Amino acid sequence: MTSLTLKQIVEKALAEVGVDPKMACKPKGKARTTTWLAIENGFGIRHYASGRHVYIVQTRMGGRVRTITIGPATVITRHQATMVARRVIAHARVGHDPATTRQRIRSAPRMDDFIKEYWTKCSRGWKPSTLKTTTEYRRCHIDGVFADTYVDSLTEAQVAKWFAALTDHAGPGAANRCMDILRAALNKAEAWGYRVENTNPCYAVRSNRKVMRTRHLSEAEMTRLGDALANMRTNDDQSLRAQATAITLLLLTGCRRGEILSLQWSDLRGARLGLRDSKTGPRTVWLGREAVDLLASHPRSLKVPWIFWNERLGKPIANVHSAWYHVRDVAGLRDFRLHDLRHTFASHAAMSRESLPMIGKLLGHRCVKSTARYAHLDDAHLLEAAEEIGLAIERAMHRAR
Repeated sequence: MTSLTLKQIVEKALAEVGVDPKMACKPKGKARTTTWLAIENGFGIRHYASGRHVYIVQTRMGGRVRTITIGPATVITRHQATMVARRVIAHARVGHDPATTRQRIRSAPRMDDFIKEYWTKCSRGWKPSTLKTTTEYRRCHIDGVFADTYVDSLTEAQVAKWFAALTDHAGPGAANRCMDILRAALNKAEAWGYRVENTNPCYAVRSNRKVMRTRHLSEAEMTRLGDALANMRTNDDQSLRAQATAITLLLLTGCRRGEILSLQWSDLRGARLGLRDSKTGPRTVWLGREAVDLLASHPRSLKVPWIFWNERLGKPIANVHSAWYHVRDVAGLRDFRLHDLRHTFASHAAMSRESLPMIGKLLGHRCVKSTARYAHLDDAHLLEAAEEIGLAIERAMHRAR
């Protein structure tokens, strides 16, 4: 099947819906933008600089993406254009011969080959931490799953089946992360011409609902955790002492674990930390008096650039799991995660009447929406706020009398 055949199909379909094919001629001039309609994949309206709007249908045929003009929106109704688009797409899907199949095989790679190409071209700009975690997800849950499928023929049903099985096997969070990776890759497949625009099958599959964490430390819990950390900072083991200091600094700054463990003494500039890299790029972390005193009391070696390092191995500390599990159990916080220290910092900032933009600046968030997920209020502060609002309303009512 050729593009000429498709044009003949369009003309025949237009005649069947009562439109003169001569009135549906292709406009001259360069197209500016295209709005894709969700009614049918590959069906949209092309907007021209002259102000003209034309219905088009885009489909892959013989390994190539072809765009067919249906007709102007002033002549054809959306319903008529939809019927024509469906007819064209149906003919393109069933109208291939062995020569067309061979051409498709040569132009559209298999999924495994495409994923390798995507990784080679796109991973260069990723942060090392992102590359490490993303590669692990790919190796465990994406490689080999669609091995015999060509990138242009991957369907919504295949993706939905894989996602459901992955959710049962690896959990909702891991499945969502893998879906994000596959979605981004197939977006590139459309940009590189391997798939028709607006046909990414991942968008039709709903992600698993995320569990919103609202856990943060109360004042009594912080007292117990502070005592446990203070005791560990006097431990004979240098590594445990460094880990305890790092955990304390996490609570005092609201930073992410990797941001603290990668610190070097050159990053400390008075009452602030100059993070060379973070989830949102380089940023400044302002330190309170307690954090400044904590770092001032931490032992420093002129030969070692890192603040938190393992004396026995001579390397920076990679994680604080051993110290964290111990102090968490001593403080009676078995249901508390290390990352919940960041939630605690944000929540106590909110309870101290700090605004969300200010808290977001301290946490290094790009948008207030992210900050709102971290800042939680405990029942006592909610009750206090409700009482203050009630008193204000009552006073206003009495004045009105």
